[in-house]
Amino acid sequence: MRFSSTLVRGRLIQRYKRFLADIIVDDQKLTLHCPNTGRMTGCAGPGWAVYYSTSDNARRKYAHTWELSRDDAGDFICVNTARANQLVAEALDEGRIPALSGYDTVRAEVRYGAENSRIDFLLTGPGLPDCYVEVKSVTLHEGEGNGFFPDTQSLRAQKHVRELMECARAGHRAVMLFCVLHTGIERVSPAEHLDSKYAALVREAVAAGVECLAWKADISPEGMSLTEPLPVEVGG
Repeated sequence: MRFSSTLVRGRLIQRYKRFLADIIVDDQKLTLHCPNTGRMTGCAGPGWAVYYSTSDNARRKYAHTWELSRDDAGDFICVNTARANQLVAEALDEGRIPALSGYDTVRAEVRYGAENSRIDFLLTGPGLPDCYVEVKSVTLHEGEGNGFFPDTQSLRAQKHVRELMECARAGHRAVMLFCVLHTGIERVSPAEHLDSKYAALVREAVAAGVECLAWKADISPEGMSLTEPLPVEVGG
């Protein structure tokens, strides 16, 4: 995935009101749209390099969108959560995720489940069980290559695990795909220390037949792509 416009570098002052961030570019203050509703723990250190895109949509109040951070260790982090699904869609289209290859049709945002959810991707093909794929963006890095999801308690994430369990019990394939958007992460685990209920649900889901996959993105100011599978350690 190439960025549609050249990313410009600045320095972070602060993120605030969830959807806004102030940066310094060429000694001038600039306000960006922050497309991330999460806590962004470890993604937004004051003074860090940030990279932003610019929209030509004149109706936008804030024309600039925060795309990447670069931490003090030199690792790139994608803070635009919409990019995770875009990267997975591209990888599915190009057949770059072997465990999810062989399907004829890929549909996005399909309603499913007793809790009225939307699956990120539904894969179908003749002679194959329907495959429900839920994508989760992983950016929480806590040293020594360890990555965690979620970065805070998440009732929504818990709901999605329950929905996937029901898919597996109904005889479908159910896949939790962790899209790793931090170049310092080398393995992924449910964040037991932040959301113990989510971690317990993931272990229950794996026992019920839900598959957990993780793919790491190569990230630069020019573009991103999923390039490498990572281990998922669910504990027990």
